[in-house]
Amino acid sequence: MAKGEGAESGSAAGLLPTGILQAGERPVQVKIYLLDVAQVDPFSASIILFVGRAWDAITDPLVGFCISKSPWTRLGRLMPWIIFSTPLAIIAYFLIWFVPDFQQGQTLWYLLFYCLFETLVTCFHVPYSALTMFISTEQSERDSATAYRMTVEVLGTVLGTAIQGQIVGQAHTPCVQDANASTVALEGVNRTQSATSLRETQNAYLLAAGVIASIYVICAVILTLGVREQREPYETQQAKPMPFFRGLRLVMSHGPYIKLIAGFLFTSLAFMLVEGNFALFCTYTLGFRNEFQNLLLAIMFSATVTIPIWQWFLTRFGKKMAVYIGISSAVPFLILVALMESNLIVTYVVAVAAGISVAAAFLLPWSMLPDVIDDFHLKQPHIHGTEPIFFSFYVFFTKFASGVSLGISTLSLDFTGYQTRGCSQPARVKFTLKMLVTMAPIVLILVGLLLFKLYPIDEEKRRQNKKALQALREEASSSGCSDTDSTELARIL
Repeated sequence: MAKGEGAESGSAAGLLPTGILQAGERPVQVKIYLLDVAQVDPFSASIILFVGRAWDAITDPLVGFCISKSPWTRLGRLMPWIIFSTPLAIIAYFLIWFVPDFQQGQTLWYLLFYCLFETLVTCFHVPYSALTMFISTEQSERDSATAYRMTVEVLGTVLGTAIQGQIVGQAHTPCVQDANASTVALEGVNRTQSATSLRETQNAYLLAAGVIASIYVICAVILTLGVREQREPYETQQAKPMPFFRGLRLVMSHGPYIKLIAGFLFTSLAFMLVEGNFALFCTYTLGFRNEFQNLLLAIMFSATVTIPIWQWFLTRFGKKMAVYIGISSAVPFLILVALMESNLIVTYVVAVAAGISVAAAFLLPWSMLPDVIDDFHLKQPHIHGTEPIFFSFYVFFTKFASGVSLGISTLSLDFTGYQTRGCSQPARVKFTLKMLVTMAPIVLILVGLLLFKLYPIDEEKRRQNKKALQALREEASSSGCSDTDSTELARIL
């Protein structure tokens, strides 16, 4: 939130996991750093974040397109992107938290390295997500890999947030008692901050960046050495790269993909509204200024523990049933939050319940995407290399939901008179925060569930697709069938 970002440094911690390195670069935390540590003026900081996030969203389909045209190598199609982007991403990430000695041109410095970092992380994240389709041809193994990936990403988010939060905790700026004079008071606080203290804070950010970057390198090395891509038997070795716009048209005209994205977009937006306003809601509406970090940990711990449970549930009862029960389970607890008074114990219970729904909302759509790609391959067996396009636009719509959430929150709080860094807020701001965290997400969840109802791939359809794909693979392995043979076999099946 543009005006809300400065309220609490801990609000950088989000509910939806994005990985160990990305946990330290969320817009909230970056803006706090730019304003309080690098001392970039507010307008320039807003420009840096706006351009950086817009560029981040644009790079997803671009990287997906480039990967789809990449040839297979001894390392695979996706792994070279991960290997070569990692060291460059580490350098760019470190330079984001480095304060250059020159004053003139600082805005350009941060804009350059922020955009560069977003690009390089996309070059890692898109192939890393798409790798699910290339580590096994078995649906059950892909589902299991997705569950493991989501669990580790939640742990990575907690770890990254904890590391940076502990190391740079001294960078927290006290709230302003007189909300009407918040700007003047804030300037006074900044002026009284000594040069020595500021340098210590800058060094703390660099230390945190170094620790997080080291963990990132270790994880990338484990990924590179421990995972091998598998090529589909029915994919011809001489398959030519498909033109981007043709591939995009085919992907975006695939009905199950559009319906899955639509449902995913609304449910993601619901949980992102809770995510983006959770710290402010706990601080001002509930009055738990010193508890929201513990509440966040309760949510993340609950999500980490329940991801394996949801994985078991979807294998036993089906993915659509898991979506209905998992995501809708948040609604009663959000209603409880809307109706209750400030009660810390009840708030912790709601936080744990929210973690259960967050786990379902994050795991299940990603678990359903490989089923959509398998369905596409059956209907278009002569089209190859579209997996990165599917995954890149999936990531793009996640970031789109994040941007919409940011815009809704910013405009709502701005309209109701939110005071930056105020120790208290007007009653209408507290009410707005309650609506953003409770009623608005409930409506979005219900709309998303209605859209998931239209999603056509149920368990019976998954079993049919599995048999048909297995027939294609056996035919390709036994006779080395051509694209034409594959097309005819798919038509018969």
